[in-house]
Amino acid sequence: MLSLDVFVTELTKSVSLFKPEAAMVVAFIVAIVGDLIFKKSKSVSGYVAIAGFIVAGFFLLGQSGIEHKTFANLLVIDGFGNFMKWIILISSFIVVLMSFFSKELYSEDRSLGEYYSIIIGMTFGMFLLISSTNLIMIYLAIETMSLSSYLLAGYTKEIKRSSEASLKYLIFGAVSSGIMLYGMSLVFGLTGSLNLYVINDFLNANPVNNFTILLSGLMIIAGFAYKISAVPFHFWTPDVYEGAPVTITAYLSVASKAAGFAVLLRFIKVTFIDVGGENTQIWSLVTNIDWQYILIILSVITMTFGNLVAVWQSNVKRILAYSAIAHAGYLLMGVVVLNEIGVASILIYFFFYMLMTLGAFFVVLLIANNINSEELDDYQGLGYRAPILGITMTLFLISLTGLPPTAGFIGKLYLFSAVINSGYIWLAVIGVLNSVVSLFYYVKIFKYMYLKDIESDKPDLKYSPASIIILLMLAIPTLLFGLYFTPIIEWANKSAVIFLGN
Repeated sequence: MLSLDVFVTELTKSVSLFKPEAAMVVAFIVAIVGDLIFKKSKSVSGYVAIAGFIVAGFFLLGQSGIEHKTFANLLVIDGFGNFMKWIILISSFIVVLMSFFSKELYSEDRSLGEYYSIIIGMTFGMFLLISSTNLIMIYLAIETMSLSSYLLAGYTKEIKRSSEASLKYLIFGAVSSGIMLYGMSLVFGLTGSLNLYVINDFLNANPVNNFTILLSGLMIIAGFAYKISAVPFHFWTPDVYEGAPVTITAYLSVASKAAGFAVLLRFIKVTFIDVGGENTQIWSLVTNIDWQYILIILSVITMTFGNLVAVWQSNVKRILAYSAIAHAGYLLMGVVVLNEIGVASILIYFFFYMLMTLGAFFVVLLIANNINSEELDDYQGLGYRAPILGITMTLFLISLTGLPPTAGFIGKLYLFSAVINSGYIWLAVIGVLNSVVSLFYYVKIFKYMYLKDIESDKPDLKYSPASIIILLMLAIPTLLFGLYFTPIIEWANKSAVIFLGN
């Protein structure tokens, strides 16, 4: 029996490691109260959110190098989770800054207090999801994140496409959650536990019915695949990305996807790892199920479908939506590798993906502020009417393609190298061919910006110096990390070992 002294000691340790999440809970409450007090200021909750993220970042910095299970193994603190939380935190911070410049958010008499508060709540949910090692905690964290994202996707509710996007997102989300929850119930019935470590011990020590574990595993992975927009669980992505505010589209493209990949990796590694496996290069997994084959199929159809359908789109947000689907396919290649090198390549790719994706969406936002459109036809001649936006957009799209000397090239280089080193040369070739296809629809945006209607007498676009500073904060690292990337590589390699414990 656990003594009271041991219980108090463990609880104190757990609470001390919960400081980043606690900071966001406090920020959430302060943001709501602040909005009630300062009703005339639309941005007060946004300033509170920024302050909360800075405080959470300070606490997160103090957790570097720590590996510890907390709250009776419900959560785990480790380097992998720390890296992914930084991705979430930086993305949330930048999205809040982007929101200050959004004309669609700051129009009409719309209150934005709830908007910024919900972003804090969604960040909190994603933090929990990244650290979760219990099936019920995973489900609760996903629902915390999902309910927030449903509200944010339809926040501009007076716009028909926004309400439609939110409703579709909610319906598909409810279905995916139900499927995932049923899979979790099967795992509980099979193993008698919801804790991933205990489930792993059971699978290592006892023979199990392969069909049951396959069915339950597929159902749970389907719930995660919905969050990362993997085919065939991507149906919501194009419509939601087009209908949601640009800032939320950017947020879902990066932060939500990062949280989904984090829980997918942790679930596969912690649950199915064979603790007696002797091969340190490739994780040895329990049961006779070839999870790698399943992940390969998911990766190939996701990247191929995303890139091919993007070619036919005429709306920039939909192009970037299908691009995000394709990038989920690339990232799944790193999951296929099933070793620390693959995890490190995913972390590297995600950090650079964050910069170039948020940057591209910020350009879309600034352009939409001026022309009130995201249609490709309305981008004609914008490279000359807004030179800074044209140049930075070109940089971000080149990086998304994976061409040197941008950070996107380094991300794909490490990702494809990890796949090739694991013997899946043909999979890397498919990834490269898909990157070539992606170049076609990215170049289509260049063509409209620089080669069409270049003699137009339309007025130049207007944007504030502050917005350009934020844009350069994303554009400069996108270029610099393509030339000097050692710090990110070293950080990712140190963070790539997913904590398992005994």
